[in-house]
Amino acid sequence: MAINVNTVYTTVLSILNKEQRGYLTPYEFNQIATQVQLEIFEKFFEDYNQYIRMPKTDVDYASRMEHIYEEFQVFIESNFASAVASNVYTQPITGTPSNANAVHRLGSVNYNLGKNTPEIQLVGRREYTQQTLSPLTKPTINFPIGIYTNNKITVYPASTGTPNVEDLTFNYIRKPKDVFWNFTTGTLGQYIHSTNSPNQDFEISSSQQTDVIIAILKYAGVVIRDPQIVQSASNLEAANEANTKR
Repeated sequence: MAINVNTVYTTVLSILNKEQRGYLTPYEFNQIATQVQLEIFEKFFEDYNQYIRMPKTDVDYASRMEHIYEEFQVFIESNFASAVASNVYTQPITGTPSNANAVHRLGSVNYNLGKNTPEIQLVGRREYTQQTLSPLTKPTINFPIGIYTNNKITVYPASTGTPNVEDLTFNYIRKPKDVFWNFTTGTLGQYIHSTNSPNQDFEISSSQQTDVIIAILKYAGVVIRDPQIVQSASNLEAANEANTKR
């Protein structure tokens, strides 16, 4: 379950205003919230790599590795590439923001050949040259090779037919969407949460809500120039991190 953006914003404002520390505008909140979500999202992969090397547990609900995998599996997607030449394809793009790269972390690329969908072996140019020198290692339809640079993949051997958008499937992890708390302005100039226009909740799970609020408060302390807020949030963050790893 995702984290409601309005819940987080009102909670942050309540904590800041309790001792009249300052105010965080919607624009500032949206920028900070997006950055915080991205930092927590990236940390999933660091934690996953750490836990995957640790002893496993068979206890239900206690596997940290499975928990971390559940956190980022919502961002796993598969989409077709765009053909730009007989054997050159551009990786999938997204509409938010317009024409941005959808691929954040590439998993694998498959060649779609009817019922067969062999995975393309991604290599560097030097390795490709070495493999083409031997009849045993040169690329074939069933064992294709690809060079992946500048968000494009060049596939060998090239398709014999007309290249189209369904030739290649990219399996990848996308980035979380930017957080957005939408609002209208009241008669007194106050910000009022608006549900008439699109809001964007945090896409990471609700189990991360405490981490999100603490991290936003730490950034908010910098914005409003209050070192006590920064220090308090940093202490809470360190304590929460220590409890998580016990």
